[in-house]
Amino acid sequence: MGFIKVKNKAYFKRYQVKFRRRREGKTGYYPQKRLVIQDKNKYNTPKYKMIVRVTNRDIICQTAYARIEGDIVCAAYAHKLPKCGVKVGLTNYAAAPKWKDCLRLGVQDQPW
Repeated sequence: MGFIKVKNKAYFKRYQVKFRRRREGKTGYYPQKRLVIQDKNKYNTPKYKMIVRVTNRDIICQTAYARIEGDIVCAAYAHKLPKCGVKVGLTNYAAAPKWKDCLRLGVQDQPW
C-alpha cells in the first residue's frame, strides 16, 4: 500500500506560492540565472548578453552583463538610426542589421 498524499490545513499553512511572474509563465528564473552566473574558472570575466526590446514606437537594442551598479552597458535606439544612415523604416525588421552598427557606435561613444 502506497503513501497517500494528504492536503490538509497543515499542508496549506506551510505552502509557499511561487513568484508572481513564475506563476504567470512570463519569467523563467532558472535560465535567467544561468545567463548571469559565470564559470568559476573565468573569475571576474563579464558574461555579456544582447537584449532586444520592441515597443510600439521604438526598438531598443542593449548590451548587458550583471554588475552591482546595474546591468545595461550600452543601448542603441531605433530613433537614432538616422545617424547610422537609415532614414525610413526605423522599427521594422529590415533595419535590424543597422542596429548592430548603431550599437557598435554606442559602445565607441562610451566615456570609458
